[in-house]
Order: sequence, then structure tokens, then C-alpha cells
Amino acid sequence: MSLLNLEYITNQEGQPTAVVIPIEIWRQLLPTDNISLENLSEAIEDYCLNKAMDEGKNTPLYSRAEALAFLED
Repeated sequence: MSLLNLEYITNQEGQPTAVVIPIEIWRQLLPTDNISLENLSEAIEDYCLNKAMDEGKNTPLYSRAEALAFLED
């Protein structure tokens, strides 16, 4: 997927009130027409967990000593 920008809708004070997401991301979150708040919540959670797992696969593994040193910092 290419880099997609989110758009923010703001009120008169400039505070964000809503987010507009590209349809490509929306279709990944809810590939079916059965849209409900429960489905959306679960789909967002699944999407985020899958993205984190994909990023984790591309991250080099630390040795035990390196991991402990990282946690100490």
C-alpha cells in the first residue's frame, strides 16, 4: 500500500473533531458491506495488530544481552 494521508476536520477553534481516511484504508478495515460500530472497532484493532506484527517481522532480533541493555536504557 502506498503512503496515504489522513485528513483532519477541525472546529472554529482549530481543534480536531473528525478524521477522514482514504477509501483504500477503509476497504482494508471493512472489506464487507456489513458496517456496524462493533465491526469497525474489531476491524481497526485487527488492522493495527497486523500492522504491528508486519513491522515486527522487519525488525532485527536482539540477543538476550542486547535486549536487556535496551531495556535498561
